[in-house]
Amino acid sequence: MTTMSPERAVPINTIQITEKAAGKVKQFAIDKGMEKFGLRVAVKGGGCSGLTYVLEIVDGPESDDKVIVYHGVEVYVPKKAFVFLAGTVLDFSDGLNGKGFEFTNPNAKSTCGCGTSFSV
Repeated sequence: MTTMSPERAVPINTIQITEKAAGKVKQFAIDKGMEKFGLRVAVKGGGCSGLTYVLEIVDGPESDDKVIVYHGVEVYVPKKAFVFLAGTVLDFSDGLNGKGFEFTNPNAKSTCGCGTSFSV
């Protein structure tokens, strides 16, 4: 049985990429001349708050990656990072306040102003 967050309908055992974010990933891959690609979403130590998001367009998953597909884009999440990212929504903003990928992570206890660093 999948447990759902009361704030939104994203299962806590997966992550979600919005249609807009998926479109940007596809465009970046096309610009790089990649025919086969996916988006690796991971975390690493560092940043203002302790952990930093890592996004990378790659040609396929690694052996320990969880593979999730949204809007025609394969998303690869390393098993070590999945505990920090479960329930996360990845979106893309191109509004006046900035441009880029944005994470809504229910696991983050605090985030920094740049939006790329968080703590749990």
